[in-house]
Amino acid sequence: MYDFLIIGGGIVGMSTAMQLLGRYPDKKILVLEKESGPAHHQTGHNSGVIHAGVYYTPGSLKAKFCLEGNRNTKEFCQENGIRYDECGKLLVATNDLELERMKALWQRTEANGLERHWLNADELSEREPNITGIGGIFVPSSGIVSYREVTEAMARKIIERGGEIRFNTEVTGLRESDSEVSAQTTQGDFSARYLISCSGLMADRVVRMLGLEPQFQICPFRGEYYLLPEQHNRIVNHLIYPIPDPSMPFLGVHLTRMIDGTVTVGPNAVLAWKREGYRKSDISLKDSLETLGYAGIRKVLQKNLKPGLIELKNSLFKGGYLKEVQKYCPSLTKADLKPYPAGVRAQAVSRDGKLVDDFLFVKTRRTINVCNAPSPAATSALPIGRYILSEASDQFDLA
Repeated sequence: MYDFLIIGGGIVGMSTAMQLLGRYPDKKILVLEKESGPAHHQTGHNSGVIHAGVYYTPGSLKAKFCLEGNRNTKEFCQENGIRYDECGKLLVATNDLELERMKALWQRTEANGLERHWLNADELSEREPNITGIGGIFVPSSGIVSYREVTEAMARKIIERGGEIRFNTEVTGLRESDSEVSAQTTQGDFSARYLISCSGLMADRVVRMLGLEPQFQICPFRGEYYLLPEQHNRIVNHLIYPIPDPSMPFLGVHLTRMIDGTVTVGPNAVLAWKREGYRKSDISLKDSLETLGYAGIRKVLQKNLKPGLIELKNSLFKGGYLKEVQKYCPSLTKADLKPYPAGVRAQAVSRDGKLVDDFLFVKTRRTINVCNAPSPAATSALPIGRYILSEASDQFDLA
């Protein structure tokens, strides 16, 4: 019998398990992960940005945890010898409409407590000679890292502190009683006094395993990237982001300096026809029917039909994708867009057809379930883990 079962070997699950063992070193903790190692899904398929907290609603968990997580992630990297680069982020306005939207972002960054600098066209050009725009916001605290390396370091700490991690162990069923939670898995059954799930793309299914009907459903959005050729590794000095359209659910195509020295372009956002569908050809009939059978997701698709079709066209035809980035980096050509692995974002959608905007947790008597943790969850993983510890100490008998 364990004290805690943790479902999920991504950065949020590993952060939570590591911090639980730091606070309660005598507890028996087991992490269950269906893949052969850590960080196989959202954690290992993102652009590696250490976000500053530009976009998030002031006062939200995302805004609070991202601000804390930016600092915490860098501290963790320093303590564990993990490379990161505090290269800063530039948000670039390319026309008058975007400049107006940029003013609203400027106010939001102030409300979220960020250091930031307003740049005119000349100052923008001086910082980024290859970027074209009429103004920008420079946020110096943004950076880049390999979240896979961060998660692997957390996994090592879990083992050092006496915790257990079982890979290749998929949870197939859960049963909660008055005294324990039992997990049926592909490697046998495990029981614990309490359970914490950080299951990303499978979050709603885990809630159903507990006998609850979730008030949301996970909608998988594939984010497709391209890699620039090696001669463009110095094309930008910072992370370059467009000014997002506030009516759109995602941030738009950006240029990201990666920790390995390369530069990626992306991501877009297209509906994935499989929960873990990283390729265009990945299709699951079960997942597709489940997605389209949910009224909330149909409402989202209907509400965003035109931009959704544009995203789909740009996914199928490289020329449209290129135009998105040429708005602010006109020197790039179609030949510069080389293949690069995609990611899949686990986005919770409510029954009334809204994308769940903040981190979401569902609790039962003996469980805490992380149910919506897309970006900036990797940046925020340490504060999310602390939040779960606080909730667990209030809710559970940990004496």
